[in-house]
Amino acid sequence: MSETVLQINHLSKSFGKKKIIDDISFEVYAGEIFGFLGPNGAGKTTTIKMIMGFLSLDEGQIMINGIDMKKDYELAMSNLGGIVENPEMYKDLSGQTNLEMYGRLHNGVTKERITEVVELVGMQNRIKDKVKKYSLGMKQRVGLAQSLLHRPKVLILDEPTNGLDPSGIKELRDILKKLSHEDGVAVFVSSHMLSEMQLMCDRVGIINNGRLLGVKPIQELMEEASDGTF
Repeated sequence: MSETVLQINHLSKSFGKKKIIDDISFEVYAGEIFGFLGPNGAGKTTTIKMIMGFLSLDEGQIMINGIDMKKDYELAMSNLGGIVENPEMYKDLSGQTNLEMYGRLHNGVTKERITEVVELVGMQNRIKDKVKKYSLGMKQRVGLAQSLLHRPKVLILDEPTNGLDPSGIKELRDILKKLSHEDGVAVFVSSHMLSEMQLMCDRVGIINNGRLLGVKPIQELMEEASDGTF
């Protein structure tokens, strides 16, 4: 059994009278890519914003690497990396400078570590260019490098392939597979496209109208999709 690095217990969230997230629970393991699949408006981004600490929880518990987020927020967050919506960067500075500035926010991010993540995301030839010269795919890769600098146990990506061309999507997928399967990072990816999940994920949780319909290995989900039971 793999180590559980992200645990969601009975999570609920309402905005006014409308329940957006309704009592969801699931676990994400080290070394896997976990897909969070659902149509737009299903509650994916709201869940992610709670995990990232941008939204408070009404009920429930979020554990990151065994640490309860409510009890020790900073320690829990030190094990988490992620990109929600578009990565924030200074456009008039180089990718390298952006990474160096971001690295100062965390303890122990060395020059060597910055070089390592730049190579991991395949940006070593362009990292000295200004961010405003980057394509969306390059920005996404530098954003990914930024979120990996402090060696998080859990990486959270909200619809990371939005706006990328097919080659950009494939590059991102290969990077995420290496991170999870070789480096043991738990990668949590949301999407509304099953076809994308199929190529990337080990297990998938399905959310609709704020409720978790189930968590299944991707092979099982694809078999159900092909015989029409999904």
